[in-house]
Amino acid sequence: MSEISSLTFEQALAELEQIVQRLERGDVELEKSIEIYERGEALKKHCDALLKKAEEKVEKIRMSASGEAQGTEPLDVKWDG
Repeated sequence: MSEISSLTFEQALAELEQIVQRLERGDVELEKSIEIYERGEALKKHCDALLKKAEEKVEKIRMSASGEAQGTEPLDVKWDG
């Protein structure tokens, strides 16, 4: 398994989805279930952090009353992470 901090959002999400599928099937031994569950938790935290970082970079365009662009400002995003 690769180091979680080096994974892109898409890679981490794909691995997390695989973990969920394995746990839902229930064909994993208890010790292995605990191990992959813990990795899943770490992957979730990594995805949350990457998503928050991306959202912080997004800006919205400020418009004047006449509909012309006047600049940008931070996007108003409510984070539930």
